[in-house]
Amino acid sequence: MKRIGLLGGSFDPPHNAHLALARIALDHLRLDELRWVPVGDAYQKHRELASVADRRAMIELAIADEPRFALETCELDRAGPSYSVDTLRELQSRQAADWFFIIGQDQYANFHTWHEWPEMLQRVTLAVASREGSQPTPDPQVAAVPHRVVALPLPRIDVSSTAIRTAAAEGRDYTDMVPGPIARYIDRHHLYRGTPRS
Repeated sequence: MKRIGLLGGSFDPPHNAHLALARIALDHLRLDELRWVPVGDAYQKHRELASVADRRAMIELAIADEPRFALETCELDRAGPSYSVDTLRELQSRQAADWFFIIGQDQYANFHTWHEWPEMLQRVTLAVASREGSQPTPDPQVAAVPHRVVALPLPRIDVSSTAIRTAAAEGRDYTDMVPGPIARYIDRHHLYRGTPRS
């Protein structure tokens, strides 16, 4: 059976740490395919994201050199809040596969706050990015529910979308945090100019 990973996020913008995690997931989980799933209506975000067109274009630039990467637009195309459980239902109704849902340790610790999280645990194997040598730690509510989880050993990479947006807004250099094509896209389209630091 095909092994498919899902990596969701706002990707505002996608950066080197996203790519590092995606490549580690490909190799560590022996994935046939990893789908990048940009959020549409980010109900847990309290700021305005870059446009769908810009975020989509930047992801396409980020994944262009790896044939096992793919852009999944179901959340961009779906009206209403982007609940991951709805994404899983939709994708799994289309295709039988061994599904892996890739998240960070901070997301795993807060997984009990996700919409209909118990159903998600039944649908996928959680692949949790953890610092090498540490084990993923869930909230007690999540720990009490049987589920499949695997750790992804991720080296420390001090990059964040917030830092990139802040640097762009302040006119500082951020080109070491994103692939070259994305840096050029941000500059060419004047993204994040005057953007708040949140």
